[in-house]
Amino acid sequence: MTGTPDQDPVDAIAEQWRRERPELAQHTEAMAAYGRIYRLAKAMGDKMEDAYAPYGIGRGEFDVLATLRRAGEPYSLSPRELTATLMLTTGGMTGRLDKLERAGLVTRSPDPNDRRGLRITLTDKGREVIDGAVEAGMLVQRGTVAGFTADELDTLNDLLRRLLAANSG
Repeated sequence: MTGTPDQDPVDAIAEQWRRERPELAQHTEAMAAYGRIYRLAKAMGDKMEDAYAPYGIGRGEFDVLATLRRAGEPYSLSPRELTATLMLTTGGMTGRLDKLERAGLVTRSPDPNDRRGLRITLTDKGREVIDGAVEAGMLVQRGTVAGFTADELDTLNDLLRRLLAANSG
């Protein structure tokens, strides 16, 4: 990536640890990578919240709507399927669904294949909201990596994929 600064605040933190605890010097590169990932996750999360705000949703609501949209027609899943996909507790999912239903973005209806079950379905309004929010989010994401060449972006994705795989359980 061109224009990258030689030093950033994370470098300063790692250098301070090397100075104050020289016996930890060999571990400060991992600390620096972790610090950058943490800071990037926070910064990117904030940018995505800003991108979704004009659509009246946050990242949590986005995740539910996006999961329903990606499911394809009829854009309907059970609460259990949503919970498993989003790795939420049932209580966390219920809160999100309540908010989305009040906003008219999803409906709850009996599951025709399971009389004890429910189906959560994206409404037309919900589909409009998620389609707009996805485009807004992608615009932010493309801008975030605009300074990378295609090869650099491929390398970054390969490295992040490996890091994620090594830390997913």
